[in-house]
Amino acid sequence: MHLLRMPPAARAQAHLHEAHETAIYVLSGAAAMWYGADLQEHMVVHAGDFLYIPAGMPHLPYNPYQEEAVALLSRTDPNELESVLLLSDLEPPS
Repeated sequence: MHLLRMPPAARAQAHLHEAHETAIYVLSGAAAMWYGADLQEHMVVHAGDFLYIPAGMPHLPYNPYQEEAVALLSRTDPNELESVLLLSDLEPPS
């Protein structure tokens, strides 16, 4: 488990976790995420929301808001960084 702080205007690169699942509980603020095979799906999460990301799901989280988003993350693999696959050619729809 770890605490994630996502400042305003933060944006990750599209990626997936090949070998583990992620559970996220948003403690404060709000953030958004593109997800799906071609990042065709979109969601917004707010404080109190729970989010599950299955292994192998492409996603791109970002914070378009003026307030920091804080979330508690739990992953099923203690070596989670070893199974991150960056998807540099994948961008959300315009």
